[in-house]
Amino acid sequence: MNDCNHSYLSEDIVENVSQIFKTLADPTRIRILYLLAEEECAVGHIAEVLNLSQSAVSHQLGFLRNLRLVKNRREGNSFIYSCDDQHVISLLKQAVSHSQHN
Repeated sequence: MNDCNHSYLSEDIVENVSQIFKTLADPTRIRILYLLAEEECAVGHIAEVLNLSQSAVSHQLGFLRNLRLVKNRREGNSFIYSCDDQHVISLLKQAVSHSQHN
């Protein structure tokens, strides 16, 4: 019998990884994260560029903020959003690159 060194993941790690992939499984969230990886944006700009309603963008940004994938800062009357997790952006960009080469 082959004796392997098994490296088991904790339930917390497995759940966290699963949540990241579930988050990246949504087309709208992919588009938002990809845009924010390129530039900081206000909700209105994201909605305009991605042809989405501001309420849809706000809803998704709230979801992404709760997972600490995006952050915001106040600028006048607006909130400016940016990416807050370069590891997840790296995963996203690798998946996009992989898709472009198929």
